Amino acid sequence: MALPRLTLTVPIFYVNAAPHVGHLYSALVSDVLHRWHRLKYGPSCATLLVGGTDEHGLKIQQSAAAHHKDVRLFCDENSLKFRQLFKLANISCNSFVRTTEERHETAVRHAWTTLQNGGLIYKGSYAGWYSTADETFLSPSQLKTVDDVLVSAESGHKVEWMEEENYLFRLSDFHERIKRWLVERTPVKPGLFNQIALNWLEEGPLSDLSVSRSSQRLKWGIQVPNDSKQIIYVWLDALMTYLTACGYPDMDRVNQFWPANVQIIGKDILKFHAVYWPAFLMGLGLEPPREILCHSHWLVNHQKMSKSLGNVVDPFDRMERFTSDGFRYFLMREGVPHSDSNYSDEKLVTYLNAELANTFGNLLGRCTSKAVNAAQTIPVRPAPSDLSRTIGEEGLELLYNIDSLPATVEEYYDDYSVYKAITAVMDVLRQTNVLVQNLAPWTLAKSKAEADKEKLQHVLFVALYALKVSGLLLSPVIPDICGVLLSKLGASGKTDGRTLDELLSDHANEISLDDAKVTLFERIIDNSEASAGAKRLKPS
Repeated sequence: MALPRLTLTVPIFYVNAAPHVGHLYSALVSDVLHRWHRLKYGPSCATLLVGGTDEHGLKIQQSAAAHHKDVRLFCDENSLKFRQLFKLANISCNSFVRTTEERHETAVRHAWTTLQNGGLIYKGSYAGWYSTADETFLSPSQLKTVDDVLVSAESGHKVEWMEEENYLFRLSDFHERIKRWLVERTPVKPGLFNQIALNWLEEGPLSDLSVSRSSQRLKWGIQVPNDSKQIIYVWLDALMTYLTACGYPDMDRVNQFWPANVQIIGKDILKFHAVYWPAFLMGLGLEPPREILCHSHWLVNHQKMSKSLGNVVDPFDRMERFTSDGFRYFLMREGVPHSDSNYSDEKLVTYLNAELANTFGNLLGRCTSKAVNAAQTIPVRPAPSDLSRTIGEEGLELLYNIDSLPATVEEYYDDYSVYKAITAVMDVLRQTNVLVQNLAPWTLAKSKAEADKEKLQHVLFVALYALKVSGLLLSPVIPDICGVLLSKLGASGKTDGRTLDELLSDHANEISLDDAKVTLFERIIDNSEASAGAKRLKPS
């Protein structure tokens, strides 16, 4: 039986500025789902995680000029920052595409020609309110007035009236098909964003979409085939990146990984992905993505991030201060797709100390110390009747909760509720810590009574089993920490190409622990300057 393949995409990030926490969050969601799929089905299953940088358009052209840099050099430098972010954050991206690459320009030109030959692109004049910052025309319903200035209601960016001759895509031809796709498949998750996309269609028939710009105004982009006076619209260009990564226009390669299983986006680019993108794909004779996971924004202390407020969260700085896994954990623990999430250093420190250092790390330390676990093993799984006899119904109930945890977490991961998966694991680890505290294995280890020796073995099994299961289930979120944990747990940490079910069933025999002394996460010592970022937090 063939293993299910998986194609995930990260938004193609615009290189007009350095990466921020919102960029990293999108990439992390994709990475966690990618790692979960490989854990669930084994590393031999075919997966593609697509990322990249969007490097064309008027905004890039203007940003480069403002920095007094050659536009290609400007793109090279900023694209590199995103690749460095992916590497530092341990993003398992296996296809990174830049829109300035030759393979991408070839794909875009081929798509343009296909759409044009199919009668879906035609030349005409277009007039409307245009946001340079958002690279899009906006309808009157998408505008508002602020201090006598007309701006985008969504982004707040200034708009200007623009009228020019360019090429248009027959978006109007796809109104009913897109509506049917949204209604019948509800592909946009969570459902509130699917409804938002439907609401746009309910406003009235879709207008044809301007898909080129005059080369007199925009010079930095891909030229329209056979028309040197026009440059291809940046969003048609950028969205094609997902197909470039799949090998387009080589359809044998494309069919291996398209349609995408899940495309992760922020809510600010929902219309491009839930309306324009499926229309382009349908025009090319391709299926839309199976699902689009749309997430909300990150606030800082309940305020929108902005340079003027000085509250932009630099992901490089935070990963240096709190480690890559620490920052990954907080963003996945606190971030929810359906509403804006709030970032604060104080809350981050609280979570990392309470959950990674204490709940997770201290439990491992307690149960692997030689004073408590002299044999340095994970004991054999006891029979339920023996467990009930030695550590009571509390222990039996906990074992049931541990056994049930993979199914619960699987449901949450598959529903894109990573925060719920983390909470479920931490609940079981807290229950395990309570059991260990109540039964005091450090006292049992000193006893010479056979009953106490048996009881100790059962306590150690339950605790180390809980750690093993938790380590496997959290490995998509904190891969480095869980790698250390699973290695410490001996053979149970060696995946050897096995699936999650195979890894979880490995308890017929006693397992030797690794000799290495490990600390899963060093407790962070807070100080008065930490929240302001004036001084690096030092691990204890």
